[in-house]
Amino acid sequence: MNITPEQELSLIIEILTQLDVPAEEASIVAEVTLDADLKGFTSHGIGRFPQYIKGLEVGTIKPQTEITVEKESTATAMVNGNHGFGHVVTYRCMKMAIQKAKETGIGMVGIHNSNHFGVAGYYSDMALMEDLIGIITANTEPAVAPIGGKEPILGTNPLAIGIPSDSHYVSVDMATSASARGKLLEAKRRGESIPENVALDADGNPTTDPAEALKGSILPFGAHKGYALSFMIEIMAGPLVNASFGKAVTGTANPEVPCTKGDLITAIDPSKFVDVEDFKGDVDDLIAEIKTTPNVMIPGDFEVMNVKRHQAEGIPLDETLLQQLREIANKVDVNVVDILGE
Repeated sequence: MNITPEQELSLIIEILTQLDVPAEEASIVAEVTLDADLKGFTSHGIGRFPQYIKGLEVGTIKPQTEITVEKESTATAMVNGNHGFGHVVTYRCMKMAIQKAKETGIGMVGIHNSNHFGVAGYYSDMALMEDLIGIITANTEPAVAPIGGKEPILGTNPLAIGIPSDSHYVSVDMATSASARGKLLEAKRRGESIPENVALDADGNPTTDPAEALKGSILPFGAHKGYALSFMIEIMAGPLVNASFGKAVTGTANPEVPCTKGDLITAIDPSKFVDVEDFKGDVDDLIAEIKTTPNVMIPGDFEVMNVKRHQAEGIPLDETLLQQLREIANKVDVNVVDILGE
């Protein structure tokens, strides 16, 4: 079945508030989750919601998010998320980075003791909507084996960059692995195969079975280039922000153990370099030059198309996920029929 964006927001907020999550924080989680589904990143949308509920149940996610600024300068901050919702921690930290960027030209906020934050591009979007450049990096539980190895050591380590423009939505949001781990989890839930050349099983053999891939490792995208980028992000989102790294990272996929990953949130103010309108004009000129060939796309175009389609047609839920959501709602006395009309 398909649900409307409004139904998704209502369902998430109703359930979270019943679990003692403050209304403002529940709304942030819901908005970030919906953003993923609208853009087509369903592996990080409502399909991840049962993971967050499990985290609340076992205590690895605290229902009320209190962040602690442990170290700060005019342009930087180190934040302890105190195991609150990753969406809320990252939202607040990007707000902090934006303020610092407007004052000094750049704001960088490191995060540790947070949780899975949903889709990285939501937070880079926050910056570009303020005419700033937003950059998000994070590490995750081991999922990627180094080139030549078969044991997962690095995470899928996402990178998101948003650029302000007057004419287009300019954004890239990607894992440095051939597939996000969430897409494997989603394929397993749906009983689907994964593409070839994405993952290896535990013995280091190619596999299209998501269950075997989750026991094994995901390949880096672009072979040695993706591996190198993932390696560098592992350091910037691990040791640099006082978070775990390599095989010590836990909790981004398994909510029953504390999350030890890290995030590095950056906002850059173009106006501290050039006139911001000139900057956006140059960005738009580059886009126009690239798009002189028909059907050429830029980073962000697919997301725009997906948002329009999902706003018009709704967001699909497979039967397994729908049943999981029904069970969660029943536990907290939220009437699914009232929200979803079924």
